[in-house]
Amino acid sequence: MSLAEDLNGGTYWFHKSITASALFLVLYAVTSSMSAWDWVMSVDTHWFSTMFGWYVFASWWVSGIAAIALTAIFLKQNGYLRALSSNHLHDLGKLMFGFSIFWTYVWFSQFMLIWYANLPEEAVYFNQRLGGFEGRYTFMFFFNIAINFVFPFLGLMTRDAKRQMILMKIVAIAILCGHWSDFYLMLMPGTLRGENGVLIEIGIAAIFLGAFLILFTRRLASASLVPVNHPFLDESLHHTT
Repeated sequence: MSLAEDLNGGTYWFHKSITASALFLVLYAVTSSMSAWDWVMSVDTHWFSTMFGWYVFASWWVSGIAAIALTAIFLKQNGYLRALSSNHLHDLGKLMFGFSIFWTYVWFSQFMLIWYANLPEEAVYFNQRLGGFEGRYTFMFFFNIAINFVFPFLGLMTRDAKRQMILMKIVAIAILCGHWSDFYLMLMPGTLRGENGVLIEIGIAAIFLGAFLILFTRRLASASLVPVNHPFLDESLHHTT
């Protein structure tokens, strides 16, 4: 639809994209929650949490924003996306900052409710990660909070930090690594118990990253990076915060 808009102009494809996006949001809300339950929460067979769908969604969402910010910065530094300004970076920084806090809010809400109720079928999830298996996951549990909340919160707290490429790049990479560790914590104690291995996980992550970069760069080279006929292009070029 975006390519058709670039080719034909007008607002027909623009409005069609909005309709498709709205419909996809409903589909995504259902399928993302179901995949979180079926692929992740089901690993701990008897454990359940009514907040788990939101928790996984928050992790995906802030990781997606970090990936977009990192991609935009790399393209800018390599001579592409010349119209990308510090104002655009500032908005991306605000989104990373805000949704890092949102992820922490959901994480804490889930933890607090399970801790307060102290029901065995619920508390086992955190018992395994805080002290179970001879404390194998305890360090990563606290590291997860530090890298996914404390570091982005302190790193992007000021206005100037959100407008500097180097700081944005560091925080975006930290968020992506942090949420990789978040999913590692979700899956490993329920599958491999105390016999977890980090090296094979790094190798698998590298395979998926390589596949993503191949597809991404090929698609990126197939069309203009600037949506020349987008009705809000001029507003974006003169965007200020």
